[in-house]
Amino acid sequence: METKREGEWLKVEVPAKWDGYSVYKIMKKQWFVPRKLMHRFRSNRELTINHKDVHWKDTKVKAGDILHIRLFKPLPLEVSPAPMEIDVIYEDDHLLVVNKPSGVFTHPNTPFETDTLVNGVAAYFEENVIHSTPKYVHRLDRDTSGAILFAKHELAIAMLGKELQKRTIKRTYLAWAHGRIQPEEGIITAPIGKDLTHPVRRCVSSEGQYAETHYKVLEYDKESHSSLLSLQLQTGRTHQIRVHLSHKGHPLVGDEMYGGEGRMDFKQALHAAVLTFRHPFTEKTIKCFALPPSNSPLFSERHLDLLGKT
Repeated sequence: METKREGEWLKVEVPAKWDGYSVYKIMKKQWFVPRKLMHRFRSNRELTINHKDVHWKDTKVKAGDILHIRLFKPLPLEVSPAPMEIDVIYEDDHLLVVNKPSGVFTHPNTPFETDTLVNGVAAYFEENVIHSTPKYVHRLDRDTSGAILFAKHELAIAMLGKELQKRTIKRTYLAWAHGRIQPEEGIITAPIGKDLTHPVRRCVSSEGQYAETHYKVLEYDKESHSSLLSLQLQTGRTHQIRVHLSHKGHPLVGDEMYGGEGRMDFKQALHAAVLTFRHPFTEKTIKCFALPPSNSPLFSERHLDLLGKT
C-alpha cells in the first residue's frame, strides 16, 4: 500500500482491494480503529477523501482515491521521561523496535517507577520531538533481553494489538537450557496458570490457559551440559518459555525461580532475538534482529547467525 506522511496527516492511495468499500468499512474492518478514535476523527473532520469531508457510511471509495487521516496530531506525554541508552533496531513514522537490555522492566509497575524501558523510550520521543506517548505492543520479563515493538500513535497500537491477537507477530528466542534435550525439535503444549503458592510464579495447571511453544536445539555444549535453543511462541502466556522448559525437565540456565542453576551476572539465559511482523500501513513484512550485548556471557552474534541472519 502506498502511504506518505504529510505533516500531521498520513496520505494513503486507496488500493484496488478496497475498491467499492465505504470509509466506515475501511476504518472498522481493515484498520480496526477504536470507537473513541473513530469519534475523534469524525468529530474533528480528521479524515478526507480526495481532500473532501465525506459521509463515512454512504461514501464508497475507488482505487486510486486519496485518503488523508490525521494520525500525527501532537499529544501530551503521559509517562515520566528518563534518559536511557536506547538501542533502536527499526523505526519509521508509526513504529519503533528497541533492543531491551536485561535487568530492565518493560513498563512501570507503580506510579513512582521511572527506570523502565517505557520511561527511556519516552525520553527518546522527547529528544526526537515525537509528540506522543510510547505504547508497547508486547512485553519481556525484566531479565529477558531483546526486541520489543512500540507504537507511536493510537491507531498503530490498535492495529498491532489486533495482529498480536491473530498471532501474526512472530517472536523467536535464543535460550540456554540445562541438559541435552530430546527430541531435538518439538512442540510443548501445556496449559499455564498462576502458582497459588507464589505471588509471581506460574505453573503448568489443568485449569490454566492453553500455551504452545515450538523449540529446536541449535547446539549442545558438553562442558556446561546445556543446550542452545531456538524457540517460537504460538501463545503469549506470562513466563511461558520458562515454565514450559522447566516442565520438560530442562529449566533455563540461571533461572532459579523455575529450577535453573543461578549465576551472579545474569538471572536467566533468554534473549528475544528476532521479531517478525506485517507493517500495519505498508503491509510489508518487517524482520528485526536484536544483537546480544557485546559483553554477554550467554549469547553472541554467531548464535544469532544460527537463526538465519546470514
